Amino acid sequence: MNSRARRLTVPLTGLLLVAGAMGATSAGASATAGTAGGATASTTASTTASSFTAPKDVVSSAASETPAEATSFWSPERMRQATDATGSLELSVRGGKASPAAGPDGKAGSVPPIGPQGKGTKSKQVNLPNTVGRAFFTLPGANPRDPKSWKYCSGTSVQGKYRNVVATSAHCVYDVKTNRFYDNWIFIPSYWDGDQAWDGKNPYGIYAAKWFNAHDDFVVKEDYDYDYAFVNVHSGFKVNWEKGTGGKWKPVIKKVGRLGDNVGGQGFAWNQKVKNKVFSFGYPAGAHPDGDKPYTGRTMKWCYGTTGAMPAAPQYNIQEHVGFKCAFTAGASGGPFLLKYKSSTRTGYLSGVNSVAWDTDKNDRYDRISSPYFNGETYQVYKVAANRWTS
Repeated sequence: MNSRARRLTVPLTGLLLVAGAMGATSAGASATAGTAGGATASTTASTTASSFTAPKDVVSSAASETPAEATSFWSPERMRQATDATGSLELSVRGGKASPAAGPDGKAGSVPPIGPQGKGTKSKQVNLPNTVGRAFFTLPGANPRDPKSWKYCSGTSVQGKYRNVVATSAHCVYDVKTNRFYDNWIFIPSYWDGDQAWDGKNPYGIYAAKWFNAHDDFVVKEDYDYDYAFVNVHSGFKVNWEKGTGGKWKPVIKKVGRLGDNVGGQGFAWNQKVKNKVFSFGYPAGAHPDGDKPYTGRTMKWCYGTTGAMPAAPQYNIQEHVGFKCAFTAGASGGPFLLKYKSSTRTGYLSGVNSVAWDTDKNDRYDRISSPYFNGETYQVYKVAANRWTS
């Protein structure tokens, strides 16, 4: 799809994407990403990879905190009080007839997943993927100690050369109100129920952002047809919080290595069929338009269905989204749409991310989620992140 000089005014909530039969397998480029157009991002190259110039439509920005600073910022209380990033943004759509504009802009392609997480046994249950988790961050320019600035989204580990990539929605890394990337951004795979991520029951660690990679049309034009982002994270820390003198929490930190080594990484697919069966995972927490709040955001949820073309939504500049029946609410934003997901290995192919919630029958209940269609431009952004080295 060609870049369009369009302008958007509001950010989103919801979810999904399209998928299709896997096309010719294409491994990510072997070079380390270099300077990205529209950003002041100069990458650190590994000794074994040569640098290259990223496509001009890819915007990269370095996180402003060190991994220790971002990780230790998120105490159990702050995590528990964090609210879904899109709950106050009115990122939802009512009604509308399908206006199919999404579709391939070239050959279908895919990158295989890494690190099967199950034992390879058959299961009648839907085994939740260890790769999926919650991303926590603070609003840019706000007082980080103000609870109103503590936000979260969903995301997933995805395959990359250096096993350090998290896929999520662009509105989960970039604030269109301040035109800045978020602060204190961390990812916790397989997050579970409040402070359990900190008390030794979550063995996978916490991973702080190093590089944010998004499409220029989202960052500059607020175009939600490009509402996807890929975050390069540092190697992780296992954090246990202990109460010290005066009841204050004290972090005990241990290094745990790379994200992909610990939980694996989902595959990546682009230019797939618009109609395909996918699973979506995430941490919904927000209310339906009628005020009902069926989710807490403290545990992972899933939906399954067949994607299709969604209506155009001018308020978000949406023309090329795909979606399916799912009652997810705000908080699930950034969670993956996984094509060919297998419960036995807990892996599949990322073909979309939760972006917008839809009330198509206008009964004040969300009934569909949607994602930008992943095409060749999405692959270009992914490829930059998939080849970017971090510590």
